[in-house]
Formats: sequence, structure tokens, C-alpha cells
Amino acid sequence: MVRRHELANAQWERIAPLLPEVCGPGGRWADHRTVVNGVLYRTRTGIPWRDLPERYGPWQTVYERHRRWSADATWAKILRVLQAGADATRDIDGSWAVSADSTSCRAHQHAAGARRRPPLDHPQKGVASVRKRRAVRPWDAPEAD
Repeated sequence: MVRRHELANAQWERIAPLLPEVCGPGGRWADHRTVVNGVLYRTRTGIPWRDLPERYGPWQTVYERHRRWSADATWAKILRVLQAGADATRDIDGSWAVSADSTSCRAHQHAAGARRRPPLDHPQKGVASVRKRRAVRPWDAPEAD
């Protein structure tokens, strides 16, 4: 039985050959399938890395593998191969739509577009405000009846 956010056997068989070798310079890596399922779980639920369920192993392992595969374009390679396969079997309509969810976007308070200086008609520390007059253009003048 496959859990809700995990890969089925047929899906895993398609991406397993595209992943790097399991053995690394620091010793044996954790199982790729467990890590990929952990990344999928975190991506689909939107939880922080630290809240990843224990069945996917240490969250640091899943995070580091995700970061490493993002940096070396492993995820991009998997996407290209799956897209090419779907195009070849006509499983898609030819147009790919990619959506990024930005439900939480933090910005600094100064990023809101506020003015850096007070408006011209605002007195500032004892300095008399100088208000520039707008030149009246002929097409701005009120019409006489």
C-alpha cells in the first residue's frame, strides 16, 4: 500500500535510474526512495523541514539531499526526462504549466514602496516647506462659457 504523498512502484521505477549513485565519499547514503518520498511529502504539505515525519529519516538528510540535487540539476534532469516521455506517449496536451505557490512571502517593512522622505508640504524640523507650483498648460485651463 502506497501512502498518500509517496511514489508508487511504477513511478519509482521511472526515476530511480536518473538519480546519482547511492554510495558517496562519506559513506553509504540513505535510501533514495525514502528521501524522495520525504521531499515530496514536504513539498506537498508545505511543512517546515524540521517537522518532517520520522519515517523519512532525519530531516537534515532529506534537506541536504534535496539541496544537493537542486544544485547539481538532478531535479531538472528528472523533469526533462519525464516531460519527454509524456510528450512521446501523448500523455499531455503539449503545453506545460508550472505554478509556484507563494502563500507566505515575507518582506522588509521598507519593501512596501513607502517614500523615503516626507511629502513636500510636510514641514521638516523647522525648515519651511517649499511647495512647487504646477505650471498651467493651455489644455488644463478651465473652459469659459
